[in-house]
Amino acid sequence: MPTGTPYYITTPIYYVNDAPHIGHAYTTLACDVLARFMRLDGRIVHFLTGTDEHGQKVEKSARAAGMDPLAFCDKVSQNFRDLARAMNFSNDDFIRTTEQRHIIASQAIWNELKARGQIYLGSYAGWYSVRDEAFYAESELVDGKAPTGADVEWVEEPSYFFRLSAWQQPLLEHYAAHPGFVAPESRRNEVVSFVQSGLRDLSISRTSFGWGVPVPEDPDHIMYVWLDALTNYITAVGYPDTASDSFRSFWPASLHMVGKDILRFHAVYWPAFLMAAGIAPPRRVFAHGWWTIEGQKMSKSLGNVISPLELIDRYDLDPVRYFLLREVPFGNDGDFSHRQMVHRINGDLANDYGNLVQRVLSMVAKNCGGATPDDGARRPEDAALIGAARDLLPVVRELLEEQSFHKALEAIWEVVGQANRYVDEQAPWTLRRTDPPRMAAVLYALAEAIRHLAILTQPFMPQASARILDQLAVPAGERTFAHLGPEHALRPGTPLPRPEGVFPRHVETAEASA
Repeated sequence: MPTGTPYYITTPIYYVNDAPHIGHAYTTLACDVLARFMRLDGRIVHFLTGTDEHGQKVEKSARAAGMDPLAFCDKVSQNFRDLARAMNFSNDDFIRTTEQRHIIASQAIWNELKARGQIYLGSYAGWYSVRDEAFYAESELVDGKAPTGADVEWVEEPSYFFRLSAWQQPLLEHYAAHPGFVAPESRRNEVVSFVQSGLRDLSISRTSFGWGVPVPEDPDHIMYVWLDALTNYITAVGYPDTASDSFRSFWPASLHMVGKDILRFHAVYWPAFLMAAGIAPPRRVFAHGWWTIEGQKMSKSLGNVISPLELIDRYDLDPVRYFLLREVPFGNDGDFSHRQMVHRINGDLANDYGNLVQRVLSMVAKNCGGATPDDGARRPEDAALIGAARDLLPVVRELLEEQSFHKALEAIWEVVGQANRYVDEQAPWTLRRTDPPRMAAVLYALAEAIRHLAILTQPFMPQASARILDQLAVPAGERTFAHLGPEHALRPGTPLPRPEGVFPRHVETAEASA
């Protein structure tokens, strides 16, 4: 049973106005790796994803599709569930904002804010972007459009307001007291600068459309979609029952993972809503970058939107998972290139990691009777290799705590490289003739290093890592981080299955490369 500190991680809930693309897969993949890592590290994990199904944009998309809004949401939300299954995501819950539990929670936080004097009725006149579901000041417009490039329209209607201006100083104090609250550092600086420039009260209801959560006791108003959407994070852990085991265990959330385009909502509005309602803000918000495609911005008009399902069909699942988190420093923008994908598959996976596993296990099968070799003739260099593999856990743990996925994989691959050099230096194929006991000890050290590597790569590539551990005959119950180290080392003489390649080289067909 896990006994570690609870860990609650969330993706943004994805808007159901379109099909999932590589950006959605990227965000959820990062969360999945963290959730899997924390579970293997003995922590109690709650991993949430889901879909955001209210607002004017969804209502318009449903109308354009000739569908009732809920039927439209049912259809598109299922696409995100299908993506989670295809990408082998391990989420514990999938929330939809049209669920009754969420409507109850959204109205509960509204009532709490109102009871605390944080909401008042007024009228709104200003610029509104349907695409962003966001209000913008005249000073924020660029060439008559939102800073994101979205079209804006002038809106005048009665509206309830949240006293956001009252939370400017408390927010700045929170950022100062918790320097890791917003990451990476460049994003934190943006948020602090935005709040320092002054906060205006925020319109939090609409009357010009009807697809949303009704405002309690005033159903002519629909709750602003972002107040509704952000509340999903507490809905999923039991709000408004703040005394429940789930809420007490998992709130405040350990990490909200978001794209940089929605950072303001998560790092300014959301903590202000929560503090105003007497609820602790989340511990950390990390805003990652965007993917371009072969140097171009991803867009339907350019026809370059990449479907994660097509990538999996073309390259297989675990190589796609590896590439997305290895290729680009997490937090930066990155460019997706098929050439680079093939380079990573054939270089890092096939040549480095896959070849290491294949040649070591093939030599064991051929020269050690198909069983874990004996390590009686061990030497200091064997211990050095195993020690390097054993020392990886605290390094990887620290890097993932700060969401440095690429650096964590670099650290693991340094040991992969060390193991490959060790094979060449020790030349077990020569020792087979000159010193068989020494050959066995060399192969044992390599197999034990591979055991550590396979356990540590499970969060990134769960299926491939499981296949490697299967070939080492590591029992299913001995694959957590608690089983790293000498007390759970491979047992000499254990029968091993016939080795099979795990990371084949990728050869592009003429059709795929066209």
